[in-house]
Amino acid sequence: MSEIFYLKQGNLRPSYVVILKDADKNPVNISTATAVRLHMKTPGGAIKVDAEMINRDDGTEALRGKCEYEWQAGDSDTAGTFYAEVEVTWPDTDPETFPNDGYNIVKITEKLA
Repeated sequence: MSEIFYLKQGNLRPSYVVILKDADKNPVNISTATAVRLHMKTPGGAIKVDAEMINRDDGTEALRGKCEYEWQAGDSDTAGTFYAEVEVTWPDTDPETFPNDGYNIVKITEKLA
């Protein structure tokens, strides 16, 4: 099942926070990952975001698969529904994509003013 994240057009908060889970819905330890990237695109295939995610690790966050993306100017300027996935690169350089059975959804709602 896809997760849905809501954001108002033009807003840069809240950050996009996701817990990466395996096929059995268990959190994935990403503490050894060499890179964690957010890929977000329109349903038509145009890339909207391709950027490094961060981990505000307090000693347990990476162990439970938590990662975060801080929106940048331009990321939320267009209202609409977007597909999102997180690509983790492991030390052996093998990539793994979450979720592996579809996409998360980012819904950017149009501002009134």
